[in-house]
Amino acid sequence: MRPAQALLRRHRRQRGVYAIEYAMAFLLFFGLVYSIVCYSILFTFRFGLQNAAEDGARAALRHQNSLAARQLKAQQVAEDRSLGWKPTAAVLTIPLPEVCQTATGTCLQPAGTLPCGTSWALRCQVSVTVRLGDLHQVLPPFPSFALPNELVGRASVLLDGSAL
Repeated sequence: MRPAQALLRRHRRQRGVYAIEYAMAFLLFFGLVYSIVCYSILFTFRFGLQNAAEDGARAALRHQNSLAARQLKAQQVAEDRSLGWKPTAAVLTIPLPEVCQTATGTCLQPAGTLPCGTSWALRCQVSVTVRLGDLHQVLPPFPSFALPNELVGRASVLLDGSAL
């Protein structure tokens, strides 16, 4: 057998190997790009939630007549900042912000009052929480164990006791 025929026979046996290698590499790189896109959407939503919570917490620092008015203002600002970018299929939940004393951990009850003042023991803190649920309806199809169904943005500010 001549060397040229042996070489030709060897090339015929290798036919299609490049297509199989391409298919394997394509699946690997496509999976990588797809996961990058899914997680970038997720991080974008998370940063939006965090920004809305921080803006709501900053709004609680503005002078209001009462702690309840501060809570309502913080909730309204957080909701306003969230509505511009929130996907329509996702469920946005912004509970009334908590006002708690930092030293004792006592929180303001809905109908009660909380003594907040300038001393460190009487300092109060406002915590704003923004939740975005039902993300499986918004995000691209991905294995459910890899992506969360709910994202949370949370921010806290220490109230200036002299302004209360």
